[in-house]
Amino acid sequence: MIRFDDVVLRYPRATQPAVDGVSFEAPPGSITAIAGPNGSGKSTIVRALLGRLPVERGGISVHGRPLAAFDRRAVARELAVVPQREEPVFPRPVRDFIAMGRFAHGSRWGGLSAADHAAVDAAVRRTDLATYMDRRTDQLSGGEWQRVRVARALAQGAGALVLDEPNSFLDIAHEMALFELLDSIARDGAAVLLISHELNLVARFASRLVLLLHGKVIADGTPADVMNGDLLERVYGWPVVVSRDPAVGAPVLVPLRRRGPR
Repeated sequence: MIRFDDVVLRYPRATQPAVDGVSFEAPPGSITAIAGPNGSGKSTIVRALLGRLPVERGGISVHGRPLAAFDRRAVARELAVVPQREEPVFPRPVRDFIAMGRFAHGSRWGGLSAADHAAVDAAVRRTDLATYMDRRTDQLSGGEWQRVRVARALAQGAGALVLDEPNSFLDIAHEMALFELLDSIARDGAAVLLISHELNLVARFASRLVLLLHGKVIADGTPADVMNGDLLERVYGWPVVVSRDPAVGAPVLVPLRRRGPR
């Protein structure tokens, strides 16, 4: 469980909070999605979970324990995060990069244990990366790099998984495969918190959708409840129509053109 209670987050020297009184829960066994326009506070929430931005007010807890009560290694055992942007300083073999996810489980000076190797192998299988193990991280495409980062998070074996725009650079097949993987991870009992602009994918896979605007929660409910055309037009400032996918019954957002074709 990831829980935010009336959380306020502010960047240094900023006059206004980036996140202003946000409360939500991401329970185990399901995908909770956070959406909203650029600058609404989505990635700021991830930075707070990574410990890169202090909480000005309110509280963040993981599995019922305040986030501030964990040291860094303990946090990594409970919470795996895939941030939006990340570039390794030095290229390294893909397998070694994925194995970095096991750092919190071992001693500071010891090598990988049998359990560590098993966790890495399982993460590689779940992300379909076996053919990339002999490559270096600087030899990957953008989509391959995303999958490797997700594999590292899975190797951590944490009970909560946070991903910030994880489908960036992925083609349709790998995008769908990733969301089906996240659905499988949630069904296995993990709490999955997903930051995403892809409302149509969120509508198909998430149990709950939290919609942000200017750092505040504008709506919180099932995707069917939140994906309302009038509400989304107000939040995103663009004309839209929300219909139903005839194949799966999920809501579908269709942005409209403000001007017809010339």
